[in-house]
Amino acid sequence: MSREVIRRMQYRDVGQVAAIEAAVFPRPWSRESFRREVRENAVARYLVAERDGEILGYAGAWIVIDECHITNIAVKEAWRGQGWGRRLLEALMQYAGNLGAAWADLEVRVSNERAQRLYTRAGFVSIGRRKRYYDDNGEDAFLMVCQELPAADPDFEEEPVLPEEDPADRRDGSAEIREEGEKA
Repeated sequence: MSREVIRRMQYRDVGQVAAIEAAVFPRPWSRESFRREVRENAVARYLVAERDGEILGYAGAWIVIDECHITNIAVKEAWRGQGWGRRLLEALMQYAGNLGAAWADLEVRVSNERAQRLYTRAGFVSIGRRKRYYDDNGEDAFLMVCQELPAADPDFEEEPVLPEEDPADRRDGSAEIREEGEKA
């Protein structure tokens, strides 16, 4: 039986998350950007969907006081259409609610109708359009907002980010994990 879980992203997940990001987005965040998000950004919270040690997707947000700004959500191509994007979004919204956020916002490409449907089903509404928001092709973005996040779970305890290395950082070659096509 396989083990599936949505949990807080750890430093050891950065390589897999960056590989998903690179496969999904035309202007992906770098591995270093994700490292900084996990290690240095006090308002960043990232969740990963994991099945038997494989990261299937991730979702991230910056949570400041009562606002949750969703930065990115991505699911590996092989796992799309199976509800992972919805589950990650719902888990992220609950996590933000647990930390005191009352509302969420995000930008989504005008051409990304699949993501727009996901966000609409989760309670987001489009409130505006950001002209030429995406610098890879000048595409506009819809600004979407959800004004009601889930109430905080009284039993919620935030999982800490463990101070462990990203396996790709190891200099001695032990337990080195490489993404498909990545050179050692």
